[in-house]
Amino acid sequence: MKIAIVAGSNHGAATSTRLATYIQHLATQDQHEVTLIDLYKTPLPFYTPEDDGKDHQALGAFKQAMLSADAIVLATPEYHSGMSGVLKNALDHVGQDHFHNKAVLSVSSSGGAVAVSSLTQMQTTVRNLHGINSPEWISIGGDQRKSFREDALFEDIHPDVDKRVRRVVGSFLQLAEQLVGAAKL
Repeated sequence: MKIAIVAGSNHGAATSTRLATYIQHLATQDQHEVTLIDLYKTPLPFYTPEDDGKDHQALGAFKQAMLSADAIVLATPEYHSGMSGVLKNALDHVGQDHFHNKAVLSVSSSGGAVAVSSLTQMQTTVRNLHGINSPEWISIGGDQRKSFREDALFEDIHPDVDKRVRRVVGSFLQLAEQLVGAAKL
């Protein structure tokens, strides 16, 4: 199964991006083909309806990865009770054909305890794009973020955090496989 993971931070050492990288690691271990789109390393142009972005290489690659994916993971830091501007901008560039009937996992990292507002905002956007929200999401905050610092190894992730991330990712992958199977009928 093809999975597109969008790391939607404009910070090089974002814990949300490290969490996205860990999800990529888990999905790859489970024999899935994963494309990680790091919006910090590969920024997209500002969305405008007047410009379809055909001349922007990174935007074309982003749209193709989203279109060919069987499932999608969206990861963001929580900024002012919402998803990052770079992630929202990226999502403005795509449409229902990129999300229709695909499982989508929402993931966030917050300096506070949890990042519910950004997760709710992402799930609303996914619904409007006709994606299928995974019933669970992942939010790390406070001390949980230490497991995903730039210098941390995956082996050093706190066991409780690792167990939760693995459980939610497993549930998401099961949902995605069911949706892919149903689409083939």
